[in-house]
Parts: sequence; structure tokens; C-alpha cells
Amino acid sequence: MSSVGTAGKEDEASKRIRRQALKNLNLKPSNESAKALESSLKRHTAFIKRMKQSMGAENRDANLKDIETLVLEKYVEEAAAAALEGLGRCKTEKDVWSAVEVISALHRRFPTSFTPPLLSGLAQGLTPPAKATLAALPQDQREKDESARVARQRPLLRVYAELALVGILADAPGRSGGETILKTIKDLLSGDPQLGSLPLLTTFLKSYARPFLGISPSPVNVKQQNGTSEETPGADMAEQTGPDEVIPESEESVEQEARERFKKMCEGYYDNVAKKLVREHDRLQDQDKRNHEAYIRSGEIFEDRQQAYEKMAKGYEKLLTSCQTLSELLHTSMPNLPKASNSKSFGDSIAISLDSGSSIGRDENWVPGGKWEDEEERRFFEDLTDLKDFVPRTILGIEAEAETPDSMQEKEKDSATDVKQLEDEMKRLEVNGPAVINGSLNGASTDEEDEASEVGEDDATPTPTPPRTPSPTPAANAGPGPSQLVTAVLAKLSDATNRELIDQAAVDFAFLNSKSARKRLVKYLTQVPKSRLDLLPYLARMVATLGRYMPDIPTDLISFLDEQFRYLHKKKRVIKELADTRRWNLAYISALTKFSLLPTHVILHMYKVYVDDFSGVSIDNLAMFLEGCGRFLLRDEATGPRMAAMVELMRRKQSLTLMDQRQTLLLENAYYMCNPPERGPRQEKERSQMVLFIRHLIFDVLAKKTIDKVLKLIRKLDWDDPEVQQTLHKIFTRPWKVKYANVSLLALLTYDLQRYHATFSIGVVDQVLEDTRRGLELNIYKNNQRRVATMKLLGELYIYRMISSAIVFDTLWSLVTFGHPNGRPLPGQVCPIDAPDDFFRVRLVCVLLDSCGMCFDKGSLKKKLDAFLTFFQLYVLTKEPLTMDVDFMLSDTMESLRPNLAMPKTFEDAALAVDQLFSAEQNGIGDGEDSGEDEDEERQERDVDEEDDQASNPDAVGPVSDRPGSPDEEVVLSHKPEHVGPSAEEEADFNKELAKMMLDSTQEARKVDRKAAAVMWETAVMTGGAKKKKEDTEKSSINGHDADFMKFTLLSRKGNRQITKDLVVPESAPIAVHTRNAQLQDKFEQQQLKKLVLDYEYREGMEEYQGMHPRFSCKRLL
Repeated sequence: MSSVGTAGKEDEASKRIRRQALKNLNLKPSNESAKALESSLKRHTAFIKRMKQSMGAENRDANLKDIETLVLEKYVEEAAAAALEGLGRCKTEKDVWSAVEVISALHRRFPTSFTPPLLSGLAQGLTPPAKATLAALPQDQREKDESARVARQRPLLRVYAELALVGILADAPGRSGGETILKTIKDLLSGDPQLGSLPLLTTFLKSYARPFLGISPSPVNVKQQNGTSEETPGADMAEQTGPDEVIPESEESVEQEARERFKKMCEGYYDNVAKKLVREHDRLQDQDKRNHEAYIRSGEIFEDRQQAYEKMAKGYEKLLTSCQTLSELLHTSMPNLPKASNSKSFGDSIAISLDSGSSIGRDENWVPGGKWEDEEERRFFEDLTDLKDFVPRTILGIEAEAETPDSMQEKEKDSATDVKQLEDEMKRLEVNGPAVINGSLNGASTDEEDEASEVGEDDATPTPTPPRTPSPTPAANAGPGPSQLVTAVLAKLSDATNRELIDQAAVDFAFLNSKSARKRLVKYLTQVPKSRLDLLPYLARMVATLGRYMPDIPTDLISFLDEQFRYLHKKKRVIKELADTRRWNLAYISALTKFSLLPTHVILHMYKVYVDDFSGVSIDNLAMFLEGCGRFLLRDEATGPRMAAMVELMRRKQSLTLMDQRQTLLLENAYYMCNPPERGPRQEKERSQMVLFIRHLIFDVLAKKTIDKVLKLIRKLDWDDPEVQQTLHKIFTRPWKVKYANVSLLALLTYDLQRYHATFSIGVVDQVLEDTRRGLELNIYKNNQRRVATMKLLGELYIYRMISSAIVFDTLWSLVTFGHPNGRPLPGQVCPIDAPDDFFRVRLVCVLLDSCGMCFDKGSLKKKLDAFLTFFQLYVLTKEPLTMDVDFMLSDTMESLRPNLAMPKTFEDAALAVDQLFSAEQNGIGDGEDSGEDEDEERQERDVDEEDDQASNPDAVGPVSDRPGSPDEEVVLSHKPEHVGPSAEEEADFNKELAKMMLDSTQEARKVDRKAAAVMWETAVMTGGAKKKKEDTEKSSINGHDADFMKFTLLSRKGNRQITKDLVVPESAPIAVHTRNAQLQDKFEQQQLKKLVLDYEYREGMEEYQGMHPRFSCKRLL
């Protein structure tokens, strides 16, 4: 025998001797007198407070001394409550024994007033939580509550067991408290499918396996208790199977019958834990295999699947550790956990993927694709929660797993034996009931009656369970009844819009399983609002989850939907009133069909009813039916062939039936949604690294801040390579592939590259013009976006002088005349490529004018634009009334080009204006023939103006100065307005506003009345005509007197009336000199202020325009 085993047996022997000595003391009557005891209130209060803080070893001596020296008779109840609170802080074995010694001392003094409330509080603290309360909690909160409960009950259970061994807790006179401890632990372990109380049993067996079960601690546990890590290779086999020292029965702390029952109960619980471990192991292996299968199919594992697997693995490891510990404590062998090899798992995964409907299988030979559109949908409809992993089997009404006949017979014998022993025990308790110590077993009643009253008429098959000792105060743990809990679960369903919430709701409802609850659930499922179609798939998932163990739920729901389907088909002539109900019914049926809840004949009969009645509302219902579950039925092995035949019949009827366009589109969309045409995977173009780099520069990098960098990189390319030239030509001539805001940058790059590769730029311009012409000739709707981008690029090319104004005007005239007879559009005249209700050419004209129309503001170009706008108005009036977006676009364009242009209201007015325009052209008034010469002259004039501006402002730096290396001389562009100074009207308006501002400021400070303000206004500010009239009057009056005089106006008051009088003062007078100087100074400051304001407005306008076109101004372009 090893030294570790010897140390363990010596430790158990010392504990047995110590417990026996304390038991003898507790069984002797106390003969102490209370005469010499102290009754100090301060010491009693300190004693109660010390017990609340801790009953551990640090307070043992002080507590025992106070118990011996204090009266304590008036504080017994407070001491019992304080002891219950202090026991929760006893963590170690030494603390537990110190608490037992203190309780024993109080028990010897007050056996009737202290011990009963203490034992009652301990029994209440060790009661299991209510199942209904746990079912109403969320999963996370439930786990937290279970952990807190185990931590709270662990020290209480150890103290409770010690009290049974030292004689304070007894089943009957002369007996130990083993039966009470057995019932307490059995209550904790029963009805616990999540094995939350398993740590409590492990803690109990580590310390009390020998006295309560007759099993000595294993060597491993002895090593842990002694703090050693040495191995015991020579341990005797007897140590693993049981004790090898014989103890007389009279010295045993617990009776042999109770020990055997205790051991049998623990071994049975271990068997259940082992079975659950095997199930969890199989589930983990199966989930691992599914993950491998999903990885093979899609190349990745979804995040939620990975999280579920990690959570499952963590729970399995925790269960495995607990099972190993329990196996060592009970000296039993661990269950066999087979491990699948990697090669086998890989092969199985391949085989599964070949047989699954979502991979390469026989279904795809006749219908492409699988039953599900993606992996997420497959997991939603196939990966259902198994309730038996979360809910006890007795609640679900199912028996244990299938076993062999021999094992079933043995189980029946064991069950019969347990029932017989239980009956004998109940009879014995009834005989010895009045003698039970401290009332710990008084008032015991079975919970089967309470559960029967709560559940009502339940068709579940319960299994016989031993009676449990209820809490002494059941009202303390009373919670809401089953009806309220069912109502709470049903209220959560309206917000259960994801898999986790609906699965949790199914588990919560399973804990409340009863016939009345199932009827309420079915009633709720049939009364879902017609507008909540999004909730139906999740409710169908809940029905599928519960239907495994509660088949009446899907049966009743399907019966209701079938009856509703038949009623709606009879009322097929009622269309609008029952439209929402039909949609709701078909959506519900489709969701249940995907969960394989509807029988095959039922769903195919519904489809056949619609196919036979192929008219009216049945066609709409048929389309909804195919969209809801047609794909599933076509690819399912059970319904595939018959569904394919019915679909073919529907297609033949469709070809022979005259339907409106709406119903035709509905059926076509539904058919191709459930049975899309075979199409191979889209092949990605293979591009070289150089092509990818060029595309990256233009499509991703190109921006206002990076245009210089992009230009340098493009210039560094190998322009002798045909692939580079071809790629650049494709990209530059396809502006619809770049961002619309970057089209101007594309034109700017074309202009910059013209200096170095003129042929390339000419090719780009030719291709843009060719695309514009081709768009006019074909007028294909799908190319409209391309045509808009091309027109935008054409206008930007003119901005950067890549094309002349003649090309722009030719394009504008082509847009309004091409395709029309004799180039003259007329109202009601049909043109194949420009219909009256087609406004796209109007949009193209607006895009081109918005790009470069602001440059046609002077000279012959302005006249040409005016002539075009006149004809353009005629073109717009030949169309039908413009849509809102095109009308707004046209209004904005006209407002920016010709704000004061009057739009003709009728076609006759526009035609008259066009006829006058053409007449003037024919009479030679127009100058269209020498437009090119005029354009060249205007450009030369503008170039001269720009050179003058540059010479006058040499410090001006434009955006061209920092361009990358260019062989041409840098050109600095500026704008010189024609009229620098303000006009007379502008000056008068400015004076008027300035005087008004000054009047407003002084009016507040001096509170001038209105009459005085009116006089000041008349004298201070006058309009241009009044001012001129006043100057003429002054001149005439001065000429009448003398040229050396100055006229003043004297303001006086006579009563409430103000009087003005003119005074003539010589200019040599001080007041005249002072006034003249003040007038000159004010005029000079006024002129300076006007100059600053006008210059600021001019700079703002130029900065805004240069921001739109950073390279050139309009005058430079023309």
C-alpha cells in the first residue's frame, strides 16, 4: 500500500474520531446554569455581527468564548439568521469545521430555539430553483444564475452534511441524518438536464464519500488534498475499488441501508452523466464533420457555425472534466469515446456532400442547383434545435433511448426495486413521523400533486420519481403560474425575428408543455397579423422544432391552413377583400413545406387545384406558390418528378391561354425563380499585370489631387507596346466606366497627352464622335448611360480645346434634327429613333450645354447659340409634356445660359420664331458661313487679352504652373472684365443701402423719431434723378448769387413741424471749408470701399469658375 493511500486513511480516521466526539457532546443534555453569564448589550451585538461576517476559523475562538459567557436567550433567532449568513463565507474545510463547532455549542445550549430555524434555513437554501422560473430566463442569465446558485449552496451543503454526521440533523431518534442528506441531494440532481448541480455532487463526494457512501477517497484526491504531485504507480487495486480496512458497523456515522441507497443513487446519476457525455461527444463529432463538409463546399466556415462549434466544444470539455472527476470519486470506469480519424472524416464528408441536395447530386442532372439558394437558407430550414438536449425527457413526454431487451428488463427490475424501497421508506416515515428531530421532515408532501394541479390535463407520459422535501416556506419561492408564463412566451414571438430568439422561445415553451399551452400556441399561430409575413418562416421553424415531440401542434396548424385554403378557393371571385389573406395563407404553407411538415399529397393537391383552375386569381396564387416553395418541391426527391410534370402542364396551359401582360410576367418570373435556366459559371477575363495597372490608375487613383501623378505614370508607360496603346484607347473612349465627376479629368489627361502623343488624342476624339453618331442611329435604351457620359466627355474636350465650336454646334443640331424628315421635327410626326415620348435627346442637349455652353457668350458664337436655342424650343414643343426631372433639367440649363430668355408657350409661336430665323439666314443676315474665321479672330483677341493680363499681373500663378514637365511655355490665364467701375445706377443703389445702414445704426442709439429720420433720409440719400435735379438747382442758385458761395440747408422746428431753410455761405468761411474737406474725405473713403467690395466679388467669381475648370477660362478657350 502506498504512503499516499495510508495518509488518506489516517486522515479519514481522524475525522471520524473527531466527529464521533462532537456527536457524543451534542447528544448529552446541557446542565449549565445561566446565573454567572453576562448580559451586556454591547457584547451581544458584537457577537451577532461577528457571526454575520464569518463563521470561519478566524472567529472560532471568540465565538465559542461568547457562547460560554453570554446569556444569548433573547438573541437566539438573530443568532440563527446570522449563522446562516456567515455560513456562506466558509470556503475551506477548516472553516466548515469551525462553523460546525460553533453551531454545536449553540445547539447544546438552545436545542429547541436555535436548531430548528437554523436547519429550516439550511433546507430552504439547498432547494433547487423552480423550473418555470428558469424557463422564463434568457440563456445567458440562466447560466449566470446557475453559477451563482452553485457558489452559494456549496458551503451550505458541506455544513449540512457535517451536521448530519455530528448528531444535530437526524432522521429519527437514534439514527443519523443520511436519509435527509440523500433527499436533499436527490432534489438538487433531479430535473436538471443541464447538469448545473453536478459541481455540488463533486464537492460533496470529495469530502464525504467515505461516511455517506462507504467509499474511501481515491489516490488522486488524496494527492490533491495533501498538495503533492507524486505519482503512485504501485497503488493497490483495492484502493480503486473500495476501502481495505474494516470498520465496525457500530462506529459508522451513517447506517448501511442509507449508504447503499446513497451509493446506488450516485452511480445511477453517473450513468446519466456518462450517457450525456457520449451524446455530446457524438454531437461534437457530427458538428465537426458538418463544418468540414461546409468548408469543402464553400471554401469557408460561417462565423455563426464556428461560434456554435466553439461553444459546444467548451461545454463538452467542461462536462468531460466533471465526468472524469466523478468517475475517480466513485471508482468507476469512464465511458468509451471513439474518435474518428481524419481520413475517415474526410471521406465521410465527401460522401455526404455528394449525396446532399446543395452539392453535386442526382437532382442536378435534371434541375440545376440545389433545394436551397445558399448555405444560410439551408441551415435555417435543416439545422433544427433538438429539445431533448435542453429539456428533461419527462417534460417532453418521451421515454429513454432505445435499449436492448436485457437492459430493459434489468431497468424494469431496478425500477420495481426502487419503488418497493420507496414504499417501505414512506411507511416507516409515517410510523416514525412524530419523532423526527427538529421538524425537518414534518409537513413533507410530494410535488407530483402540485405539478398535476399546475399542468392540468397533460398527455405527457411521466416517469415515477421519488418524493421531494419541499421548502419550509413555499410562498417565498412562489412565482407566476404556468398560464402567465405561457402568455409571456407568446408575447415574445412577435419580436423573434432571428434563429436564436425563435429557438430560445421553443425551448422556453417546451418547459411549459401541456395540452392547454399547446392549444394556446396553435391559436396564436393561426392569428398572426396578415401584414407580418416576415414572421411566418420563424414561426414555422418553431413549429418544426416542437413538432418532433408535440405532433399535435403542426397537425392542428396544417388542418387550419388546409381549411382556409379550401375556403379561399371557393371565394375566388372575391379578389380585393381576400388578397391579403390569400398571400398570408400561401406564405405560411410555403414555409411549412420547406420544413417538410406538410404531407406530400396535401401540397401537391393544392398545386394541382390551381393548375386545373388556370384563370383569374388562381394564376396569381400559382405564381406566389412557385415563388414560395417551388424550388424546394422541384429539387426534393419525394416531390421532384411529380412537381416537374405539374410544372410542365402549367407551361403548356400558359402557352394556350390568353392572359394579360401582368399575369404573364408573374408566371415567367415565378417559373425562372424556382427553375432557373442552366448557365455555366461566369468566366472572368484574364488581364495582364500591365492592363490591371492601367485600369487601376484610371478607375481607382485618378482624382483632382492625383492627376499629375497619374499623368507622369501614363507617360512612363511603353507607348511602343500595342497592348498599352489599345488599353489606353479603350479606357479613354469609354467614359461611362469612370466616375461621372472624373470625366473632366479624363478630358484633361487627353489634352496633356496631346503634347507627346498627338495621334492617340486624335484617335480618342474620333472615337468619341463616332460613338455619339452611333448612339443617334441606334437609340438603344440600355446604352443611355453610356451616351450621357460620352456627351459629357465631348463637352469637356471642347473646354480643353481638343475640338472646335463647329463640332459642338454640329452635334447640337444633329441631336434635334437627326432622323426627322427634312431635318424638321413636327408634332405628332412619328420618328423610329426619336419617338414623341422619348425625352433622352433633350437630356443629352442639356448635358452638352451644361458642359460647355457658358463659353458661347460673345460674338458670333453667342448668335449661333441663340439660333440653336430658338430651334431647340421648337423641338421641345414637338414632344409630349416633359417629365418632371427632364423639365427641371431643361429649366436649369436655360437659366444658366440665358436667364432672360422668354420661352414660347405654343408650337405656333416657336415655329414663327424659327421661320424668322431661317428667313434672316437666307437673306444673308446670318454670319454662319464665316463662323470659323470669326471664331479664330475671337480666339486671337482673347489670347491677346490674356497676354496683357499676364503682363499686368506677373505674380499671378494659375493651376498650370505646377503641372509636370511640359516642353511648352507655361501660360498664366486671367480674366479682365470690360467694365471695371460701377455705373450711375449701381452707385446710387450703393449710396442708398449705405445710408440706410447708417440710419438703422444711429436710430437705435439716438432714438430718432420717424419724421426726423424721413428728413435725414431725404437730405442724405437721393435717387439719381433727384440728385441730378438738386445739383442743377444748386448750380442755378449759386450762379444767381456767386460761384464762391456754398449752399446749406438749415433744419429747424416750429411747434411739432420741422422747417428747412436754404442758406448761402461763402466758401472762404470756416464752416464751408470744413464741410468741403469732409465731403471730399467721405467721397474718397466711399470710392475705396466700393473698390474693395467689387474686387472681392470679382475674385470670388473667378475662383469659383477656376474651380470648375482648373486649366483655362472661357476667354482663353474661345
